[in-house]
Amino acid sequence: MIVRIMGEGQVRLADAHVAELNVLDDELLAELEQGDGEGFRRTLHALLDKVRELGSPLPDDALEPSELILPAPDASLEEVREMLSDDGLIPG
Repeated sequence: MIVRIMGEGQVRLADAHVAELNVLDDELLAELEQGDGEGFRRTLHALLDKVRELGSPLPDDALEPSELILPAPDASLEEVREMLSDDGLIPG
């Protein structure tokens, strides 16, 4: 799976890691719904760090279709709310 982190680039991530990322995605969704800005920021960074840790960056000149687009690390609560589907950032 190809994941794009807005403002950073793309990462190739094994499909086997989706369940692990969904745990953080569920936390992020709950924090968004509660308006917990501090928790949201912490969990967003944890999610992005996990994608970076588990994935392999694609070269900067590569442009693959992204199956998943994640917000930039500095995205606001409102920006992420606009990105979300009913299922969160990571489709189950």
